Amino acid sequence: MSTFQAPKGTYDLLPPDSATYLAVREAIAAPLRNSGYGYVETPGFENVELFARGVGESTDIVTKEMYAFETKGGDKLALRPEGTASVLRAALEGNLHKAGNLPVKLWYSGSYYRYERPQKGRYRHFSQVGAEAIGAEDPALDAELIILADQAYRSLGLKEFRILLNSLGDKECRPVYRAALQEFLRGLDLDEETRRRIDINPLRVLDDKRADVQKQLVGAPMLADYLCDACKAYHEQVRELLTAAGVGYEDDPKLVRGLDYYTRTTFEFVHDGLGSQSAVGGGGRYDGLSEMIGGPALPSVGWALGVDRTVLALEAEGITLDLPAATTVFAVPLGEEARRVLFAKVTELRRAGVAADFSYGGKGLKGAMKNANRSGARFTVVAGERDLAEGVVQLKDMESGEQEAVAVDEVVAVVKSKLV
Repeated sequence: MSTFQAPKGTYDLLPPDSATYLAVREAIAAPLRNSGYGYVETPGFENVELFARGVGESTDIVTKEMYAFETKGGDKLALRPEGTASVLRAALEGNLHKAGNLPVKLWYSGSYYRYERPQKGRYRHFSQVGAEAIGAEDPALDAELIILADQAYRSLGLKEFRILLNSLGDKECRPVYRAALQEFLRGLDLDEETRRRIDINPLRVLDDKRADVQKQLVGAPMLADYLCDACKAYHEQVRELLTAAGVGYEDDPKLVRGLDYYTRTTFEFVHDGLGSQSAVGGGGRYDGLSEMIGGPALPSVGWALGVDRTVLALEAEGITLDLPAATTVFAVPLGEEARRVLFAKVTELRRAGVAADFSYGGKGLKGAMKNANRSGARFTVVAGERDLAEGVVQLKDMESGEQEAVAVDEVVAVVKSKLV
């Protein structure tokens, strides 16, 4: 065992479990690639101010959870705690919004970092797949992203998740609601830190998970009662599009999410099998974020789905993904000449698109076959001096146990014919 261990609140992905994480990422990304979303990758760290302005200075993410540091050159940077601000920054810096083809539709995958109290489903290092549609205000975009996330989860076999939906209004109607909510909150018995939030962003108080706070919030004014006609009409169109697509959802008037940049549509995917960490993903519209970070007005919408949480949801439903075998053919050479011949055949199989591996280290037949079994190989190819003298190898089907002699030059063709 090494002297060192993974930092607290982080984890290593190792085979065979890592194959499930890769499959989840692929399942989430697949419908995005089929819907016009291009891949974007951003640095693992950014200027601290990008997140302070975008995510919100009053959020727990910025005030308590962000890994911030100063470089030797004096730059103040932070490990990225979320993806949207970075992706929007990259799109603006790359002038993607000036290409004249709005919205700019992007998807991404990567690791994110928050200094949180580690527990199952909540880590200090976590993996997400996200999508952003930048530069268009259209209820169909909001609905599209929710539908694509729903499609991704269902392609994995998940059934026991729910979609929570709300509207947070816009710059026209939110200030009126904000004033009403502040007046209500100031009459409650709240601690000093929560009272500070009342002045900075009172909606964040609604997201407080403490039971004593939630108890006092009974009777708080609801944002839905303050939405302007434009926001009401916009939200109703999103709801109608989801219903027409056969995607079920639940209206949740208290859903505000944990980031300050959201406007209008906000949504969350929750799975009740995960306990207190029930959110597996979520997102919403962020029409003012571009201006917050110094860009032009670019109404946008997006989401991020947690790979870690999705894997836990699969476990909660007892779903085992049908993963392709890492190895289809395992070659076992018996002797130096067989090593030369079978190594060439393994290379040929790989070039033909067949997953193949080789018995390294000069193991005997018994040890090599144990490795073949561990690899999950469908076939083994075994050859010794007598086989090669006859111009053949022994091809064994590891499922049926059947074995046949196959001409050396025909190994690749025979294997491929059996995989059809």
